Order: sequence, then structure tokens, then C-alpha cells
Amino acid sequence: MDYTAKLDQAIRRLHDEGRYRTFIDIERKRGAYPHATWRRADGEERPITVWCGNDYLGMGQHPVVLEAMHEAIEATGAGSGGTRNISGTTVYHKRLEAELADLHGKEAALLFTSAYIANDATLSTLPKLFPGLIIYSDELNHASMIEGIRRNGGSKRVFRHNDVEHLRELLAADDPEAPKLIAFESIYSMDGDFGPIEAICDLADEFDALTYIDEVHAVGMYGPRGAGVAERDRLMHRIDIINGTLAKAYGVMGGYIAASAKMCDAIRSYAPGFIFTTSLPPAVAAGAAASVRHLKTDQARREQHQTQARILKTRLKGLGLPIIDHGSHIVPVIVGDPVHTKMISDMLLEHHGIYCQPINFPTVPRGTERLRFTPSPVHGPDEMDRLVRAMDDLWSHCALNRAEKTA
Repeated sequence: MDYTAKLDQAIRRLHDEGRYRTFIDIERKRGAYPHATWRRADGEERPITVWCGNDYLGMGQHPVVLEAMHEAIEATGAGSGGTRNISGTTVYHKRLEAELADLHGKEAALLFTSAYIANDATLSTLPKLFPGLIIYSDELNHASMIEGIRRNGGSKRVFRHNDVEHLRELLAADDPEAPKLIAFESIYSMDGDFGPIEAICDLADEFDALTYIDEVHAVGMYGPRGAGVAERDRLMHRIDIINGTLAKAYGVMGGYIAASAKMCDAIRSYAPGFIFTTSLPPAVAAGAAASVRHLKTDQARREQHQTQARILKTRLKGLGLPIIDHGSHIVPVIVGDPVHTKMISDMLLEHHGIYCQPINFPTVPRGTERLRFTPSPVHGPDEMDRLVRAMDDLWSHCALNRAEKTA
């Protein structure tokens, strides 16, 4: 077997389809986000503006977060030194879990190294706790949820995206005595649409099912204290397990679940993805706790974030560009072809100093390739003007179709 040839063949397929992904080497400048420096392959350095980051609120640069991290690293050093069970639990981890439990109005929270691991570990462990469990999963759930459900060895049902009637049909067809769980998201990150939380909770009550919601693209940004869409809609008390991230709006790293004390204790005790993983560094936990604490009261930052998203969507619609607008902060512009998507992304970077990575299959279905812009409170009027002008020029340059202009 020529293993190298097989690798070449696999990589060549991605190039041929226009889907090969390239890392862009950037250096963020403390206090200057969304501005950064791009180091090209030839060694040249260029200033750029980041328009595709998940640091939605700029909290990765916030003085409160940085101060907390500095204090923790001076007090404890770099790493945690072990798993949570073996020397890796510190006062910083416990404080962060307490902040998260309070944020979501739950008895407890459990930290993981990422929201991906939190989803995977939790969903793959639940059938061990509830033998015969059937998980009902939205077809557009994140890859981490799909992976956790796929390898848990239990039964699963996939319902059409946000289709509550299809979910009802699936629930009604199964054994009424079987344990059940409905897994879905509050905001689906590629289109920016919202999950029907209340309708799903109603079905869960009717069919005696647990509810599991992924709020990773909503925590910090929605609700009076930033607990997510379920808080905004006053539905948190109806959700059994809430998954969130510390790496997007909170600007640091890590993931978590918030649930009852018994649920968190059981996952902590049975999930390999928790048991056998070194815990977050104390400085990261300290920074995340400071960010969560700060955003519980910084409603102005959330409002500014939503305003920026509305302005950008309005301006791109005015150009006739085919954007998807479900009312969330996510701004997808559909190009519909991987080659053109990569071309526009490259030209934005090379000629305009604007960084926005292309999003292709398998992240999104073929034919819906896109650029996904993430405006933040720290993107000013000048940055937005440059982006809108660049998109107008490049759309014409690539001879792509426009919708009828709305403004």
C-alpha cells in the first residue's frame, strides 16, 4: 500500500473541489481588536481587520479579563497540573462553575476543555445513565452533538430542522415508557436562525423527555444577563441541560454544561471526556469567570453588538447581496460556489486587508458556500465602510448575481 499516494489523493480532491482550507497566520494586538497583523508566507507583514472571529464582544481584549488572568498566573503558574480528579481542581475552577450555575439558574455547572468536548462527552454518556435512552436530534445540530450521539451506542432519531411536527411524529412513534432526550440549538451558527425552544419544551413535557440545548452562539449575547436565548425567552427553567462555551462571547477558552447537581455529578463521574482530560489552566478559568461576571451586567455591550449586526445586514441588503437574515447577530452572505467563495475571501485579504474565511462543504451543504461575517461592538464605522465597499466591488468583479436592491 502506497500510503503517501493515498494522502496525496485525498488532499488533491479538496484542491480540485475548491475546498482546501488554508491557515491564515495572524497576530492579534492587545487592545486593538479587531485589528491584527497578517504574516504572509513570504514573511511580509500586513495590517488586517478580522471579520470572521468568534470573539463576538471583544472580551478577549477586555482589561477585566486580562487582569484576572495575570493575577492567576502570578499566583499559581501556568498549567493546572492534572485532571480534575487528580490535582487539577483549583479554587478558580470552582469559582467559574459557580458563576456559570448562577448565570443559568441551575444547581451546578461542569467545566470541560471545550464546548465540543462538553457536547460529545455528555451526549455519549447519557445512555449509560438512562439505559434505553432515545435521543431526538435536529438535523442541523453541531458536529460535536452529532458525534456524541453517534457513538453513544443508544438509539437516535433525526428530525427535520426546526420541524416541530416531525419531532412530534417521531416521539409519538416510540415506546411511551422509553427514556427520551431532545437535543437542539438555540442559534444555528451557519444561517443564524433560532430554534423553537418553547415548542420543543412543550413536546418534552407532553412526552416526558429531557431537553438538551446548545447555546454556544448565544451565551454572553442574549438575555438580561447574557445567559442565552432561553434566558431571553424566559425558558431556562424548562431546559434540563444547557451547553455553552467560554471561547466565543466570553473571549477565553473552554466549555461547560449547566444542569441539576445530580446530573452534573453523574456526568462528572461517568464521562471519559471529562475524567481523562487535563483541566483548564487556572489563569484561563480565572479570565473566563471574570468575563462571565462582567457580562452579567454589561447590557450596553450586548445592545451595541445587535445594533452593529443590524447595520451591516441592512447595508449588504442595500447592495442586493444574498444574505440570510433570521434576526440574529450572524451575517451569512451566500456565494453558492466554493471556488468563488475562496476567490472573494482571498481578494478581500490581499487587496482590502479584510479577513473572512470561506465556509464550504461539509460545514454547509454544497451550493450554499458562503462568507460569514461576525460584526462586533469594536468594529467601528470606518471598518464597516471598508467592508461594504469591498464586497460591492468584488461581487461585481466576480460577476455574481444580486438580489433586487432593498435600499
